[in-house]
Amino acid sequence: MVLLRLSAAISAAFALQSYAALVPRAGYVVHEKRDVIPPKWSYTRRLESDAVLPMRFGLRQRNIEHLEDMLMEVSHPDSPNYSNHWSPEKVADTFAPSVETIDAVVSWLKASAIAPERIKLSSSRSWIHLNATAAEAEYLLDASYDVYTHEDSGAEHVSCISYSLPHHLKEHVDLVTPTLHFDVRVPMPAKRNVRRDVDVGPTEGSGRSVGQPGIGSLPKTTGKVSEILTELENCDEQITLPCLRALYNIIYKPVSTNQNTFAIVEYTPQAFLQTDLDMFFGNFSPSQVGQSPKLVSIDGGVAQTTNRSFNFNGESNLDLQYGMSIVNPQPVTLYQTGDLVEGGSFNNMLDALDASYCTFEGGDDPTQDGIYPDTLPGGFDKPESCGIVKPANIISTSYSMVESQITPFYAIRECNEYGKLGLMGVTIVYSSGDEGVSGHNDLCLNPDGSQSSNGTRFNPLFPSVCPFVTSVGATQILNGSSVNDPESACEEVIFSGGGFSNVFKRPSYQDEAVNSFLTNHPPPFTSAQFNTSGSRGFPDLAANGARYVVAVDGEFSLVFGTSCAAPVVASILTLVNDARIAIGKRPIGFVNPTIYSEQFKGAFNDITIGDNPGCGTNGFSAVPGWDPVTGLGTPNFPKLLARWLLLP
Repeated sequence: MVLLRLSAAISAAFALQSYAALVPRAGYVVHEKRDVIPPKWSYTRRLESDAVLPMRFGLRQRNIEHLEDMLMEVSHPDSPNYSNHWSPEKVADTFAPSVETIDAVVSWLKASAIAPERIKLSSSRSWIHLNATAAEAEYLLDASYDVYTHEDSGAEHVSCISYSLPHHLKEHVDLVTPTLHFDVRVPMPAKRNVRRDVDVGPTEGSGRSVGQPGIGSLPKTTGKVSEILTELENCDEQITLPCLRALYNIIYKPVSTNQNTFAIVEYTPQAFLQTDLDMFFGNFSPSQVGQSPKLVSIDGGVAQTTNRSFNFNGESNLDLQYGMSIVNPQPVTLYQTGDLVEGGSFNNMLDALDASYCTFEGGDDPTQDGIYPDTLPGGFDKPESCGIVKPANIISTSYSMVESQITPFYAIRECNEYGKLGLMGVTIVYSSGDEGVSGHNDLCLNPDGSQSSNGTRFNPLFPSVCPFVTSVGATQILNGSSVNDPESACEEVIFSGGGFSNVFKRPSYQDEAVNSFLTNHPPPFTSAQFNTSGSRGFPDLAANGARYVVAVDGEFSLVFGTSCAAPVVASILTLVNDARIAIGKRPIGFVNPTIYSEQFKGAFNDITIGDNPGCGTNGFSAVPGWDPVTGLGTPNFPKLLARWLLLP
């Protein structure tokens, strides 16, 4: 197949090499392969045979095929075990790889002439780590490692287009890194004990740079606000705290603040400014002036104040100003992830929450995740933050990456971790994206799987497509309408992200709602445009995402995005937890099976206006019931609270 941005001669050579790699040697089977090279990358040369690669083998976890059933047992309102969440120890014991799996991989490595002292097993027993030369890695994986160059940044990175494993290991290994992902630095040959870094900047598709300006779905702004409008009749022009409280009937003051927990995730260099928090609080919540979130530094995460602009401060200021105000006086924790040099990824954040998932000295993918200790000048030089904090009851994240840019094995392994947190009673909320059915930068998929501005296949975002998170889309108040009128899907500045995964199958809790949508409101698209084979639909819920008044760098700005909607929904769920805890009940945990259940019908404001354009189409339409634009609708707090208080 044709690969992007290669000359004809190089393409022919690369195709021959690719064909050879896809025909594994005797006794081997292809484990993963890449169909196309990501945009703006081109083949440069073969990697030197003595360059050193940090090889990591992700071991297959026991009982992982039963994760959804286990999660339904503690999360579905009809289950007798509803809210009987698991301990971290039980989760770790249930899913730890078997001794047979560990022995099989270690024995193979030893038989391949890898000295035993070079083989390290992570503390979670989920990963095997090995520093291998390129020649060794190519032999072990029947692969070919090459160097590619990014046309904009000039960065050089290492990847292979496929790799294979012995047939008897296929059932024991989930994935191997570094292999197919891009954004791994070119390593130095083994004979020189130094590290050469030619990565000169973040690139789209790099998981560990999700906080960098220009990467991912950060909020958008239309500029400064000259006058703040405080009356409810002006909510179609500006969204403020009174507007949100009126829209979703939020009338509640937390009383269980010492027992409840709520966290918001930010990725360095995104950072809040205390002066902006105080400016916002001074206008909308005076009693909070001087309050700060409780910062948990993950892998050297810091709320930096050197870089100041909307691109650096808009996201964090938005999340914290509205999250802290809605749940006041509930304290809010800030999971600030990644140092200023290396950055952080979703996996880095997860490592800090679950010690059994943490992969210090084995596990994280250097092509997607920050690797710590960071040996670069000024980097976080301590061990990776591993299980350093008990997960908050509700965790809100307004960042994303394109599902097609990561391999299915990587996405599935990370998604399963969200499921494990759900077993422990944690609610994970993600924004669904701001480009409708398109991916970041309005790119869509071509038939060969590559991305381009004229692609026609819808390009969903991860982790929103993971069936074990709650995905939140965006709505807006139509011009001339009031807080008492129906909202529309957001179609101003941004479009609510939504659609269907190309990796994850549809979870059972969503079957009825999605089948109803496809049957009663069949989209005017074919299987060439979106996955029609029974896949996960998103988002699950929605909230207003247009015209938020946010204090940024000493001025108020109008802000748009599902980045606005996610912390609002997470804040409302935090208030539900508070009320349950106050009467001696447990947190709501993974909410999707509950909100899709019969008991919760009518607990949301159904959105039936608008769509989410992209990829040369109008996208999907908001219709009665669930739809891949606004999910089940926006929250009606009193109805949700009443229903959740009735559950065990």
